[in-house]
Amino acid sequence: MEEHIETMDDYKEELDASFKKAKEGDILTGTVIGVDDDAVTLDLRSYAEGIITKEHFSNDPACVLKEAVQPGDEITATVLKADDGQGRILLSRKAANDAMAWDKMEQCFAERTPIDVKVDGIVKGGAVAYVDGIRGFIPASKLDVSYVENLEDWLGRELKVQVITVDRAAKKLVLSAKELAYAREMEEKKKKIAACQVGAVSEGVVETIQNYGAFVKLDNGATGLLHVSQISDKRIKTPAAVLTVGQRITVKITAVKDGRLSLSMKALQDVAEPEDTDSHAEYKEEGEASTSLGALLKGIKLD
Repeated sequence: MEEHIETMDDYKEELDASFKKAKEGDILTGTVIGVDDDAVTLDLRSYAEGIITKEHFSNDPACVLKEAVQPGDEITATVLKADDGQGRILLSRKAANDAMAWDKMEQCFAERTPIDVKVDGIVKGGAVAYVDGIRGFIPASKLDVSYVENLEDWLGRELKVQVITVDRAAKKLVLSAKELAYAREMEEKKKKIAACQVGAVSEGVVETIQNYGAFVKLDNGATGLLHVSQISDKRIKTPAAVLTVGQRITVKITAVKDGRLSLSMKALQDVAEPEDTDSHAEYKEEGEASTSLGALLKGIKLD
């Protein structure tokens, strides 16, 4: 086998790179060859070494360079000056990080990628969270699915958010946790409803009352509709004539379809009554009462 003899062509790319002049705004990557209290020196495999002063290394005023970086580490930084006056290339790690962070935010916005953040501050109208050093604003209306009454309660919370506005030129980043929170809530509801069995009898609490029926939250967390026609075998004008919000009742699950739960009190009349019918309420050992249909209808004028 013929021995290869190295020539200048073997190092053409490296040589070309070494003589290429750096321009302001270029992003370069180099290896750390020196660290002191005030600056980091990089080998850029170029015509000159790179220098990053402490003020251009990190946004953290408490940063200690000798603890943050070690010789041999690779750092990507933006060229501030092609010559700092001492023949070195002046670089900024902060500027490069900002540029890459905005690139990432634009990509997250385009791809609807979720981001994990921590609420670092509360301001008028919302909260502040930093993403890779970029200040993001979360409007109060975008913190949760429901209305947020006290913003201070959210300080320090970890959230999963989406980017809804990104403007690099204006340095404007707006985040929202609402859509992801709603999706999680819907998924949890589906799981709870899917776990319900048709024919099962359960207790629950009346959450809201409409003209057409009442929504009841069962003990397993699932919410179903108790239609007005399923409250009694006798006709009633409105569910509010029999039920009140917060009232605890017993219902039978009559249907589970398309992620919806149908409930009935009327169907319970088909279940054999216990021998002791002197009381209108069945009491648990803890002392809580579960209201029976008879108690609900007692004293109510029916048509």
